[in-house]
Amino acid sequence: MTDRVFTSNELAGQRTELGFGRTVMALERTLMAWIRTSLSLISFGFTIFKFLEAMQDRTNAGTRGNAPRNLGLFLICLGIGVLVIAMFQFAQARRTVMSYSETKPPFSLSLVGAVGVLLVGLFTLLNIFFGLGGF
Repeated sequence: MTDRVFTSNELAGQRTELGFGRTVMALERTLMAWIRTSLSLISFGFTIFKFLEAMQDRTNAGTRGNAPRNLGLFLICLGIGVLVIAMFQFAQARRTVMSYSETKPPFSLSLVGAVGVLLVGLFTLLNIFFGLGGF
């Protein structure tokens, strides 16, 4: 087996490409963290809405009629908004990194997951507004 000696330019090019790969993986991890955060906000908003709605129906407490709905909608909209901003930031940063790299990474699975969570959030909004889904 022959050992090939790389020139300093070849080694620098390899290290640079590996650096781009690490940067793309860091972008993916950051998007996944935002997905978890937005999913938590969406699910917490829906849970609070359902819990406070049930408590209001049982006890007829002195809360405002739309207070559970408004609080739930605020948290759900916050989760959706944060996710949309994170998706745009991810796409922009990925385009910037890839403009300097010769190799193109495969399609982003975390972006697919973000779209899925976004659809869950929109479905949850429709459920609260129009009662779709039977929850």
